[in-house]
Amino acid sequence: MKIANTGMRKKVIIGVESFLFTLLFNLSAHAGDTTVPYPQEYRQWLHVKSMIIEPGHALANPFQGIHHVYANQKAQTGLENGKYPNGSILVFDLLAYEHNDKSIQEKERKLIGVMVKDDNLYKNTGGWGFEGFAGNSRSKRLVTDNGAACFSCHTAQKGHDYVFSITRQ
Repeated sequence: MKIANTGMRKKVIIGVESFLFTLLFNLSAHAGDTTVPYPQEYRQWLHVKSMIIEPGHALANPFQGIHHVYANQKAQTGLENGKYPNGSILVFDLLAYEHNDKSIQEKERKLIGVMVKDDNLYKNTGGWGFEGFAGNSRSKRLVTDNGAACFSCHTAQKGHDYVFSITRQ
């Protein structure tokens, strides 16, 4: 495209420069963002396992309840071979429970715990970002230390890429 009018050419150049500046500003604003997003549709992912932590267990405070663990498609490879590619997401859905007529029944959600694998963003926590979302909230975050406390427990699983859940037997 040839622009004959000098005034029009200047407007086009200024418009392109403005667009590029806005694009670069937005990209740099999000570069290095370590915020772990809420895992949309996670209950449609692979259900890895369920377990119940009862009173007296070492993790009962704060994790007493029913745990359902889910893995996105990328994390499924890691469940099989112990090495998770970037983009892997693991979710544990923690629910309160009650004993009722010789059964254990789910009650309200306590939290949703999320692990996201990105070796570049989460270098200080083994390549994993950690977050907890309170109850049914998609915005109330529970992790206040960039995942340091979560990672301190997960270091015991270094040989399994810091993941407790393994493939179903």
